[in-house]
Amino acid sequence: MNVIFIEPSFPYNQREFVRGLHAAGANVIGIGERPVSQLSDELKGWLGDYLQIGSVVHEPTLLEAVKAVQRKLWVDRLEATIEAHIMAAASVREAVGIPGTSTKTAYLCRDKPAMKEALRKAGIPCAQSTRAESPQDARDFAAAVGYPLIIKPPAGAGASGTYRVRDEKALERVIEESGLAQGQAVAVEEFIEGHEGFIDTVTIDGKVGHEFITHYYPNVLEAMRQRWISPQMVATNRINEPGYEEVRELTREVIGILDIGTSATHMEWFYGPKGLKFSEIGCRPPGVGQWDVYNAANEFDLYYEWACAIVHGKTQHRPSRRYSAGMIALRPERDGRISGYSGVDAIGSRYGDCIVAAHLPDQGTPTQPVEAGYMANAWMRVRHPDYDELRRILNEIGETVRVHAG
Repeated sequence: MNVIFIEPSFPYNQREFVRGLHAAGANVIGIGERPVSQLSDELKGWLGDYLQIGSVVHEPTLLEAVKAVQRKLWVDRLEATIEAHIMAAASVREAVGIPGTSTKTAYLCRDKPAMKEALRKAGIPCAQSTRAESPQDARDFAAAVGYPLIIKPPAGAGASGTYRVRDEKALERVIEESGLAQGQAVAVEEFIEGHEGFIDTVTIDGKVGHEFITHYYPNVLEAMRQRWISPQMVATNRINEPGYEEVRELTREVIGILDIGTSATHMEWFYGPKGLKFSEIGCRPPGVGQWDVYNAANEFDLYYEWACAIVHGKTQHRPSRRYSAGMIALRPERDGRISGYSGVDAIGSRYGDCIVAAHLPDQGTPTQPVEAGYMANAWMRVRHPDYDELRRILNEIGETVRVHAG
């Protein structure tokens, strides 16, 4: 099978998808923005060919590159795994007749107001939402729904550019800061109280082949606004217990309604006083290296499993569910440059056998702002067979390890 893969070298874990495709027997043709001289020898060894273009999200440029590949050989699949690349890949895929995620599905998985409108019509429990194209649209929605509200870019990922609006004064400030006052459309949503998590799948012809559930501690918006918090994302190995049946079934309903075929998916959800509520879904893997967490928890290779779904139409191995695994972000005490760490040795001596990966930037490394995300500064990945014990260990790491900056 000949598979075009969009942007194989950046970010770094993109190479893992290429590795998986190569291991599954595919001839992988990379299309990316970096010169071939910047690709590692290992990555080049997994690629059958590589084309450099100016932009992988500029559809005419990407289309011409794909046509150039098609003039040389038959292309069976065209794959993209980064949120910003999904729509361009779908448009080109449709233009040249390559099977895969349609532009309709890609659009509904990218545009949050359209996504929720389609799912509400199908009976999926969602927050009330709208697309605001003018300040008055946002004011009218606030008057109808009340506060608090969430305002974010229609196609944003994670908490990027997201605001929680508590009252009319805050709304007017966010209208300016979000760009809505200058004509930039935003998604405006009812704020849903409750615990936040996500469920990730590898789906084959609309059927779930693999699935994993992760919890946020605390919820994302709070985690991205408070420096003192060491936020955690913790994948459970209790996914088959009755308490998860509802969210697993909801995922299958959403996949069917949005006509997601063979793809990775990433679906966010809330559970609180109003019950289980759908938040959003992407037809792509999660970010922040979360598949590496699943690999550590389940003692298998999810990149290879995804590749087998693409190449062979089936997965190959079952996850062990032996461990729960989680990632904890460790923030510098202030902005500046890393000056050192404390508590790392103590944690290593107690839980070194549970720590499967860690990133502790060298002294002198510039810090990144809190809003830059979970992996922007220091972090650790940890696993343990018992979910509750893992949570205790992660809490202890957050209370013990300090990232000093000056």
